[in-house]
Amino acid sequence: MNPAIDYFKYAITVDNVIFGFSKGELNVLLIERGEEPFDKDWALPGYFVKQDEDLESAAYRVLNELTGLKDVYLEQVHSFGRVDRHPFGRVITVAFYSLIKIDDYKINAASIAKNVKWESVNEVLKMSLPFDHREILEACYTKLRKAVRGRPVGFELLPPKFTLTELQNLYEAILMPQKLDKRNFRKKILSMKLLIDLSETQEGVAHRPAKLFKFDRDKYKEFVSEGFVFDI
Repeated sequence: MNPAIDYFKYAITVDNVIFGFSKGELNVLLIERGEEPFDKDWALPGYFVKQDEDLESAAYRVLNELTGLKDVYLEQVHSFGRVDRHPFGRVITVAFYSLIKIDDYKINAASIAKNVKWESVNEVLKMSLPFDHREILEACYTKLRKAVRGRPVGFELLPPKFTLTELQNLYEAILMPQKLDKRNFRKKILSMKLLIDLSETQEGVAHRPAKLFKFDRDKYKEFVSEGFVFDI
């Protein structure tokens, strides 16, 4: 007998950590599991990889089958292979993550997901999650916090026209509990010359209207080609 056959007794899964931003708060998408193990527990949306699909295809399929989400950019973060991470046997999982604007997507529970919901990251980190989902969430959250400091991904979560306060609130929601000095943050952001002053102010607000800006995507691409480094 070929000893290599012993290595074909493992299962592979994918787990998706979908961060969503809405109303100044960072959330993560959870499903209520509808099968054992951990039936009725809230968990990250994940499931088994089929024999005829690659990891990335599996991540997109599983996310869509469990939550209805599609057309979401997923980035691979890390693999998790602790021997006892799954009660049914040896299961290795590969984690993917994304950051989306909640209002732009509709979620629906299906397949093994009995329910699906957005929950504050702060609250989820206090929960007892099944498998090693807390470890997976923490790894993806660390990845996200590094990403928003080095790439202008946060601008995608704001309306086309935004204030500097809204921009700072976004970064603080992701980098919590860190607070950013208002004066230094604005000075640094404006010095990058990536914002277009629209010469407009907010309308219909009770406080003094603030100036509105938009992100100059073309300028950013130009700067990157010249070696520019985005750093918050």
